[in-house]
Amino acid sequence: MLTKNLDLNLAHKTQSLQDYYDWLKEIRPDIRIPNLEMVNDIGHFGVFKRSTVCTLHPTPYNRRDFYKISLIIGSGTLHYPNQRIEVNGRALLFTNPNIPYAWECTSDTQSGYFCLFTENFIHKRNESLRESLLWRIHDCPMININEQQEKTFMDIFMKMMDELDGEYVHKYEMLRNYIHLIVHEALKVRPADTYFKENNASVRLTSLFLELLERQFPIGSTDHVLELRTAHDFAHKLSVHVNHLNHAVKEVTGRTTSEHISRRIATEAIALLKHTEWNVAQIAYCLGFEYPANFNIFFKRQMQATPKSFRQVG
Repeated sequence: MLTKNLDLNLAHKTQSLQDYYDWLKEIRPDIRIPNLEMVNDIGHFGVFKRSTVCTLHPTPYNRRDFYKISLIIGSGTLHYPNQRIEVNGRALLFTNPNIPYAWECTSDTQSGYFCLFTENFIHKRNESLRESLLWRIHDCPMININEQQEKTFMDIFMKMMDELDGEYVHKYEMLRNYIHLIVHEALKVRPADTYFKENNASVRLTSLFLELLERQFPIGSTDHVLELRTAHDFAHKLSVHVNHLNHAVKEVTGRTTSEHISRRIATEAIALLKHTEWNVAQIAYCLGFEYPANFNIFFKRQMQATPKSFRQVG
């Protein structure tokens, strides 16, 4: 049984997008790997047929640093924290960077599609996605569907593939809209009372923290200054002890509270450097740094480049 053979220590590691594509290339040398040059700018989106990448080898049991939506046609087992979820027929699977998992095919025939995308591909683009299956941490990411629903989702994924291969100048906006459409169609399928069952106190607290963190963005003007910048700030806002918050977030996501905050501030800094004409001092101030020099040190630690040099290269 696969569960006994899974290296559960991997649950505390995160597979990057590059790691994932390297793994994919290793098991399917013939597959075309998308270009990752624009990941830090507009984000990344990819869509694939499952029949071209699925093998009887289980995927690693770990977290990924990207979101993934799969239309599964076939049989398999999802290994999720503290449970196994069997699929025999057709289902939708939503996974996010917070929860480790592994997928094991149990039938030779596997079809359907999957798409994967980074957080910066969708963040700030659609507010309602924050309340969707993509953002919520819930106890079961799998939604069983019938034959008619399969056709609905199949059509959307086929449009995604056509759009990604096309030359339309706004195709990435179209692809974001297709993600949004899949989420809404999925919410229609899943009964309202089972949308987001959060299965323990740590998961609930982590979900509240992540939503509170994201709610501070985007930074819309030079008068907008981050209110919450440290683990203590968030703990105070959530009325919990900072040690309790840190333990819950690390337990659920594998990352510390401070790591989440730093990564999100760095993502916003990249967006402001690339898409505004604000000077570095203004950006530093908005992101809660009293002195630009402290922002420079923070940014260089996160991106291995100073804000000024990053903006010039971009």
